[in-house]
Order: sequence, then C-alpha cells, then structure tokens
Amino acid sequence: MARPAAAYEPAVPARLACAYTSCYCEENVWKLCEYIRSQDQYPLEEFYAVFISNDRRMIPLWKQKSGHGDEPVVWDYHVILLHVSSREQNFIYDLDTVLPFPCPFDMYSVEAFRLDDGLRPEFHRKIRMIRADLYLKTFASDRSHMKDANGKWQKPPPSYPCIETADANPTGVVVYPACEAGSGLLPCPATGLQQSHEDRSTPHCVGHLSPKTC
Repeated sequence: MARPAAAYEPAVPARLACAYTSCYCEENVWKLCEYIRSQDQYPLEEFYAVFISNDRRMIPLWKQKSGHGDEPVVWDYHVILLHVSSREQNFIYDLDTVLPFPCPFDMYSVEAFRLDDGLRPEFHRKIRMIRADLYLKTFASDRSHMKDANGKWQKPPPSYPCIETADANPTGVVVYPACEAGSGLLPCPATGLQQSHEDRSTPHCVGHLSPKTC
C-alpha cells in the first residue's frame, strides 16, 4: 500500500506567536519572510509576497477578521504570503483572515478571493508577486502613508523600528506601492493565483487567477 502523504509543516509559528500589527500587512509579511529565512526549513525561493490591489485602491476580500458576517472588507491594498510548495497543495499565510493559518490555497481562493465576475469593474482585483528573498532585500517603509494630514497615526504603528534594507529606495517610502496605477499589477479575474515556477531574481507580476495552474 502507498504511504499516506506527510502532513504539511507550517513555515512559521502559530498565528498568535507571529509578529503582527493591524493594518501593516506589508510589514507583517516581511516579518514572516524574515522568520522563514532564519529557520532554513524551506527554500526561501518557494515563498512570494503577494500584493493585491487595483487602480482605484478598492479591493474586496472575504473572511477577514475586521469583516462582519459574510460581508467583504474593502481594502486599499492587502499583502499575503504564498508558499509554492513542492507538494500537491500550496498555502497562503494571511494574518488578517479568519481562515486557517496557513490556509490551503484552494480554500483561500474560494473563501477569501471569490470570483471577480459578480463584482463591479472598479472592484476587480489585481496582483503583483515578489519573491521573498528579493522582498527582504528591497522592501522599506517610513510608514508616512499611515499618517493623516496633521501627522497623526491613523493606526498605531509596529513597536519595532521602521524596516530599512540596503537595496531599498532611499526615500524610505513603501517600495512596492501596489495601489498605484501603472505599477505592474496584472488582472486576476478568476479564483486563484496563476503561479509561475520560474526562478526569477527581479520583482515579477503574475495574473489570471486559476488554482488549477498553481
């Protein structure tokens, strides 16, 4: 008889043990990548930071902790971590979801993304994917986008210092402004991320959501 497949081993600690600050999803994902690199459990090249947004900065996601019932949360952008596993199933790490952590890719696609077909065009999602090793080298943020016109925090910042990396933009602003028009985002009209398995050393964009190809 064939042996049952070994259970998937999460790449990071349990949800409550992870570094997390509400509304700072891009930093939460950077911290997950940093932990994965320190453990050497999986090749870092199997992980991708996934920016979700659109030109209007209005993207609905379901099964979010800040949601109510079955209503979606409309973010200006959101960032999750994708593990393109060597196993049959891939996994999503989203610290803002009520779904399992990590969540099987197929479940996250159906429950959190859902289809763009039933959405008005202004809510159609786009994605940009950045390999985790490159994200760790080039991401930086001075968190100024989280302050209002008077310089007050709209949401409390993380307790640790601003993330600065050697290859980051010297201005310190978020390096991957996923919400900006023309920033390299691609449409994702179906229900899952179409993942390229090529080993690339630069930020790349992948679109057309289809869990069957991931």
